[in-house]
Amino acid sequence: MYDLKQIRSRLEQQKGRKFQLEQTVILLTEEIKEKNRDLQRHEEAKEIIRTVGLTTQQQLQYNISNITSLAMEAVFTDPYELKVEFIQRRNKTECDLLFVRDEQEVNPLDASGLGAVDVASFALRIASWSMSQPHTRNVLLLDEPFKHLRGEEENARVLQMLKTISKTLHVQIIMIGDVKVPKEVIAEYADRVFETRIKGRVTKILQS
Repeated sequence: MYDLKQIRSRLEQQKGRKFQLEQTVILLTEEIKEKNRDLQRHEEAKEIIRTVGLTTQQQLQYNISNITSLAMEAVFTDPYELKVEFIQRRNKTECDLLFVRDEQEVNPLDASGLGAVDVASFALRIASWSMSQPHTRNVLLLDEPFKHLRGEEENARVLQMLKTISKTLHVQIIMIGDVKVPKEVIAEYADRVFETRIKGRVTKILQS
């Protein structure tokens, strides 16, 4: 009789254990379902982010390359085009900038003369400002941004480009630069001109 009681006791224990396991299985099954739903939502969110990122990259590629290439065309008779490439490196998206002419790609710093780099750098700054939301103050301070640009005609075209950009984007441009074109050309494209001289380590305005 004692052995029968032990058997019954163990049977009840096993029934209790079985019930606990069944409840655990139910909870784990629901948890797995919830995790699967979370995983699906994360995958959907990841795809949305990927799509938005790709669209943003395409817009950046177009805006940056288009604005910069237009600036180069405005200054040079045989201009480079700017090519923008977004490349995955070390699990990060990096942006490569290349000059293209006659289907030949070159590193901008290896291009003949740095005048093209000066113009491209200025155009990139304008492109970045125009795409920023909200805009910073519509004032650009430039310290000899085209110091490597050679040629009187090219420098005159730069002044014309600056005036066009100023009017089109409603941005005030204050620029320090050396004289590479006749003063009357500068006066034609600038609203105000200040000529300065350094005397005794002090910069003085000669005329305006």
